[in-house]
Amino acid sequence: MPIDYAAELNPEQYDAVTNIDGPLLIIAGAGSGKTRVITYRMAYMLEHGVAQHAILALTFTNKAAKEMQGRVKDITKKPLRDVTVSTFHAFGVKILRKDIGVLGWRDNFSIYDEADRNQLIKDCARELGFRMEAFDPYAIGQLFSEIRTGQRPWSKADDAYRGLYDEYRRSLRIYNAVDFDDLIVMPIEIFELSPEARQRYRERYRYIMIDEFQDTSLIQYSMMRHIASHNVCAVGDDDQSIYSWRGANYENIAKFEEDFPGVREIKLERNYRSTSTILEAANALISHNTNRKEKALWSPEGVGGTPIELYAPEDEMEEAQFIARNIRATKAGEHVPWDDFGILIRINALTRWIEESLLAENVPYRISGGTSFFGRKEIKDVISYLRVIANPDDDINLIRILNTPRRGIGKVTLERLGNIARAKDCSLRTVMELVRAGESPEGFVLSSQGAEESEGRQAFGGLTEKAITDIGLFLDLIEEHREEILGKKRIAEKVRKLVDQVDYWSYLIEENKQNDKAAKWKFHNVENFIQMIDRWEKDPDNLSPGIFNWLNRISLITRDDGEDDEGGKVNLMTIHAAKGLEFRYVYIAGCEDGIIPHAKSLEEGEGNLEEERRLFYVAVTRARKKLYITSALRRRRQNQVVDQKPSPFLEEIPAHLVEHRGNEATLTDEEGEDFFGKLNAVFGADATDEGGKEGEA
Repeated sequence: MPIDYAAELNPEQYDAVTNIDGPLLIIAGAGSGKTRVITYRMAYMLEHGVAQHAILALTFTNKAAKEMQGRVKDITKKPLRDVTVSTFHAFGVKILRKDIGVLGWRDNFSIYDEADRNQLIKDCARELGFRMEAFDPYAIGQLFSEIRTGQRPWSKADDAYRGLYDEYRRSLRIYNAVDFDDLIVMPIEIFELSPEARQRYRERYRYIMIDEFQDTSLIQYSMMRHIASHNVCAVGDDDQSIYSWRGANYENIAKFEEDFPGVREIKLERNYRSTSTILEAANALISHNTNRKEKALWSPEGVGGTPIELYAPEDEMEEAQFIARNIRATKAGEHVPWDDFGILIRINALTRWIEESLLAENVPYRISGGTSFFGRKEIKDVISYLRVIANPDDDINLIRILNTPRRGIGKVTLERLGNIARAKDCSLRTVMELVRAGESPEGFVLSSQGAEESEGRQAFGGLTEKAITDIGLFLDLIEEHREEILGKKRIAEKVRKLVDQVDYWSYLIEENKQNDKAAKWKFHNVENFIQMIDRWEKDPDNLSPGIFNWLNRISLITRDDGEDDEGGKVNLMTIHAAKGLEFRYVYIAGCEDGIIPHAKSLEEGEGNLEEERRLFYVAVTRARKKLYITSALRRRRQNQVVDQKPSPFLEEIPAHLVEHRGNEATLTDEEGEDFFGKLNAVFGADATDEGGKEGEA
């Protein structure tokens, strides 16, 4: 049965779907049905006689490619064996598998990931005589990537690495290997060296579509340009270009118009996601950017929606408490699933307080685009000590801390202990207890001389006297602190004593020799973790403090991420990770000058203010029904409390769209005046009455 495209699509979408001949630029605003247009356009091509093998759709993630292909199958009810829906890199692999011989490689090449690349760079550096103590293969790998992809030219400061770069490239060829950047660059080199190969791809892929066109880099654009002939469609939104730091160039939209004369442009401005309040705010905000296509999102439903709520908490703790408690109250009042809530942050450093408050309110959550506070290595190390103290037979956490900090119990010793534990079906801790006591399990004998056999029995693994002594000292340490920490009082104080006794600070210094700031930051996180325990212990509502209850609380975070019966988890994520997603309720935290826009980003380039505004625009347009924005009066930075200013972007949201929430109960008269003064300065309106009404909320 033929598809009724006019019934399935709005007029602009229908126009975009049915124009399949010639170059086409689709400017698809946030929430305007971009993926729907792409998939229906592919279905329309197939229905109108375009061969499957002639269609190529390029996107940026495997998830997007899989979703796109699945939707087309659902629409057409046909198998799509020959349609190519792929990421740029996967398509590059396809080209290299067939034509890499043009460049002198064999077709059974290996693809090196970042770890492989860094290891090869280290090996090449050693061969060339570099001083390895101060060598950072990750930083050099980033430099080589930027050079290879044309993001930057060689500079005098980089001269020392030119020879290393040449050796790295030579080694890849010797090993018949390519790295991730080569998957895009090498197809371009093939097309430039072999016009026959280029023409073959041009003749096959006569209909090309590029999703998220504003995110393409110059080399991705070049790759497409080599094989695109006439029927090419670019779909994107310059207002959502937020990845310049990884090579994306929104100016490719202008380049597309230059390279394909006669290109037709269609704008999708009907937003099916957000209320008109949110859309009006987004339009006003993004209109301050000058380098953009003019467009204005609007809602076909014409629903005004509730005002955007701006909350100015005293500090990050009050900010986090507001977010967590508001989510719980909304969940209870509206009976919506947890995954209807999105908490968006500009920088990963903001997660710590928000996570603590979500825990306190028993709100399940997941983190995307950043690292959970509880997932950072230094925090996991301390948690592992506490888990072993709580459960002596926890082998997984025991292995993590056995040599952290280093105490002479190396991999060989651990392997021997593990072999015995598996053979006797007991825990590592049990085997270690026997070692310390000078006993041996049945069938094994202790031996400090080697792994020789004795009277037909297997030796105990050949542990040295030093290894046996170190094992004993480790067990003594755990038992000493187990007795203290399992008590009901002053857990935080005892955890701090444990951290000091194992000399975790010296371990961090040793692990971060080239970066003392990193060591200080990690130790600061450990101190924050201990303070978190301290506040939990002193909470008058906590009727049962104790290490077991504390570990049970954080198991919500450290267990495998799965869906629960109440509708998933709250989404805590960076704004970059939120692109392409939507939530009924959105909270944008830390909306302060220096965070949004980010001070470091502004230092790196003049054009970055517009990208920071685009990033805030992306955050605003993730909200479907309700948007909350928090801007703290002060925030802790490097153990100092610093006064904050509201983000200048807040001035760009029309005042009539915003309702102010204050919590005067926590502020002195002077602080209250300062709080409302800042809001007045931002919005040029009297926020006092609004704030007073909401103050007790």
